[in-house]
Amino acid sequence: MDGPRHPLIVTTDPALLDDLRRVAAAAATEITVARTPEQAFRSWPRAPLVVVGPDLEPALRGSGPESGPRPILVTRSLDPRPTGPHGPPSGPGPWSPADRGGEDGAPSFALPRDEAALVELFSSIDEHGTAPVVSVIGGRGGAGASLLAIALALAAGRAGRATALLDADPLGHGPDVHLGHEHPSSSPPRTGWGDLVDRRSRTPWRILREGLPRSGRVSMLTWARDDEDTQGLPLPAGTARSVLDSARRGVDLVVVDLPRSFDPATRALLNGSDLVLMVVPGDVRSVLSAARMVGRLREETDRLRLVVRGTREEVSASVVARNLRVELDADLPPEPGLSRVLAAGQVPARQPRSPMARYAHRVVSLLLDRRETG
Repeated sequence: MDGPRHPLIVTTDPALLDDLRRVAAAAATEITVARTPEQAFRSWPRAPLVVVGPDLEPALRGSGPESGPRPILVTRSLDPRPTGPHGPPSGPGPWSPADRGGEDGAPSFALPRDEAALVELFSSIDEHGTAPVVSVIGGRGGAGASLLAIALALAAGRAGRATALLDADPLGHGPDVHLGHEHPSSSPPRTGWGDLVDRRSRTPWRILREGLPRSGRVSMLTWARDDEDTQGLPLPAGTARSVLDSARRGVDLVVVDLPRSFDPATRALLNGSDLVLMVVPGDVRSVLSAARMVGRLREETDRLRLVVRGTREEVSASVVARNLRVELDADLPPEPGLSRVLAAGQVPARQPRSPMARYAHRVVSLLLDRRETG
């Protein structure tokens, strides 16, 4: 495609342009500036967002490309509506009533009043769209939920997909311990959940990713081990929602390793998941423990599926599913040599032929296929 895909700013007002440059800087995105209608019409069809100042709105009214995004109007007064002799936009083209979201004007923002909303709008530009989210939770402690989350992330990475692995368990040891990782080689320093707790607006994933440990195509957000202020504390729900939204817009797949709790952040992550996998070992005590969680999980999601690991003769996967009343998604046999792999500090489910890796590949393929087919 010719030229960059940046928000298009259409104005000759230097004060308004300065304000919009500040908004773009806060959103960590570049912009394209058009100072004439002719320049605007050349860039409009490929722009992900078009912002028009009231000075050029009259010249654009009633004309413009047939394709491209609908424009938004930005002024510098507390009143977001234009106040000139021309009145609100009308006529055919991109300003037509069907496109502008109201009967008597284009979608409007006013600076400085709506600056935060504009930053949020600019932040969502030039990203991947909405990625599917798969969350994993253990039916009991030590069920292997973290290992499955890692396997899912690795499967997406092997498929060449950018993946976010969110470790939402403040009491876990973190997926980076299993995966090894590439420390970010430049500033800013490594980012953990504690660094995001006080942020008031969504940070684009491409910015967060710069400070995250990585393993191939997988970026991991976990808990900083040297952050004593946040160790063991649950996430604020707003932080969880904000980070999940950033990840969904910035990668191809999001994998969440959930804690076995139902605090507000965990509920928010469950609510935002396209698939929730509960991992339960195939033994009586594990089933009894998982049974206490099923009701709570169903209150937060209708996309719950069961993954049974290492079943024994007396408790088959079908018996586990029947007792828990959860649809069985997989019956995974014991992983050969898994304990030896973990003890040696090697990466679990790295081999594509392992049972867990094969299952992860199937789940990831289905989620990505659904996304691509709409």
